[in-house]
Amino acid sequence: MTCYTVVLDAPATCTGCGRQQPLIGISEDGTGICGTCSGTAFDYTCRTCGLGGRTYAGAQCARCVLAARLQQLLAGPTGHIPAPLQPLRDALALTERPRGILHWLKHSPNAALIASLAASGEPITHQRLDRLPPSRHLHYVRHTLVHLGALPERDEELDRIPAWLGTVLADRPVGHIQLVRPYAHWHLLRRARRRAAQRRRPAEPGSFLRTRVLVALEFLAWLDEHGLDLGGLRQDGLDRWLDAGNTRTYTIRYFLSWTTSRGLTGKLSVPSIPRQQPSRLMDEDGRWHLLKRCLTDSTMALDTRAAGALILLFGLHASHIRHLTATQLTRRDGNSYLTLDRHPILLPPRLARLLHQLAEAPHTRAALTRATRGEPWLFPGLVPGRPTSQTGLSTKLLAHGIDTRPARNAALVALSGDLPAPVLASILGLHPNTAVRWAGFAKTSWADYLAARAADLHRETNTTPQK
Repeated sequence: MTCYTVVLDAPATCTGCGRQQPLIGISEDGTGICGTCSGTAFDYTCRTCGLGGRTYAGAQCARCVLAARLQQLLAGPTGHIPAPLQPLRDALALTERPRGILHWLKHSPNAALIASLAASGEPITHQRLDRLPPSRHLHYVRHTLVHLGALPERDEELDRIPAWLGTVLADRPVGHIQLVRPYAHWHLLRRARRRAAQRRRPAEPGSFLRTRVLVALEFLAWLDEHGLDLGGLRQDGLDRWLDAGNTRTYTIRYFLSWTTSRGLTGKLSVPSIPRQQPSRLMDEDGRWHLLKRCLTDSTMALDTRAAGALILLFGLHASHIRHLTATQLTRRDGNSYLTLDRHPILLPPRLARLLHQLAEAPHTRAALTRATRGEPWLFPGLVPGRPTSQTGLSTKLLAHGIDTRPARNAALVALSGDLPAPVLASILGLHPNTAVRWAGFAKTSWADYLAARAADLHRETNTTPQK
């Protein structure tokens, strides 16, 4: 049956009638012929489009059945597909594998969610989706519609915060709501949006904002439980709360800084958590062994090899790697370069080949992404138009013995020993203070760098023509 299915899926020109049909018979001269010409009752012609091939249901091919079911699934109460869902209909109808989409329509919770949105008859907007309970299916559908242009692009990490905040504050005391709502909207979100607009690569501050809001609510609940008033809070009361918590509770400094600036509390001090030196470091031999494996072991998945090599060689964070695009990879004068921040980095030949293979590889993830490529992510994810998740990337690397944190720490220590902090910061996109801390950990000195810079300036001065 498997062999017969292969024949049905590959129609060709029948030597008997000249039609494009599955060649299920053999003529006297040994050439392939269709069922009709071979004298059988088997006719694999779609009754809707007239093309020959394997039928799916009701003597129709899979593509014609798909078109009918998409109309049925996506049509609203009026019988017409809403304009925001029309791009989705077009992309699914043109897929290379209509049978796979038919299975998805029947069994996927994502398809069921899309059908319910269409059946409601309400306009499909971000605000409409924000009213639904958060879930991974809602996340998938939203990004699919954004990817296809049915919904406008937005900073999802930040724009989901207001809906989440409404859910969190629903059963809180009125006094807590009156404090936390403006704190979240006019302080945390406002600053986060400003910083996101200034960053050269996407940020993911959502979890940090949620933590600061939740800690503020926990603190206000603790004050009520102990009969304390926020306006009369003293340092000893704050210290009691901090002593009973962990490092997470120290994020209350952001809330108290906001309340103090508005005269709601007196001057209070939240001590800083001392910065600790990296405690997990991969030894150099182990790092070079894993790097060699990433560059040479063809049994590993291509994306895993490329991500592992970037971490082990340049100390990149997984969140940075997942946002790399093919546009950051360039060729010039026979060499390949990767731009991580402002300046292109010359790539070793083997790593360059890996990254170019990754950029040119056919997209094998979501069918919608194959139909409409969008952003050329080097590490595309399962959600259309989005890169792979940081957790998923780290998990794949760990399965091959690459623990991202000690691997990244070891690479940054090695680079800090060879490069001055300003250079390291400029090529990897690190904050200057971060680069300085790594330089201090690697016990390096800027003396050679400063001497080289002075020599360059001296040469420039001496070679400048005098007016």
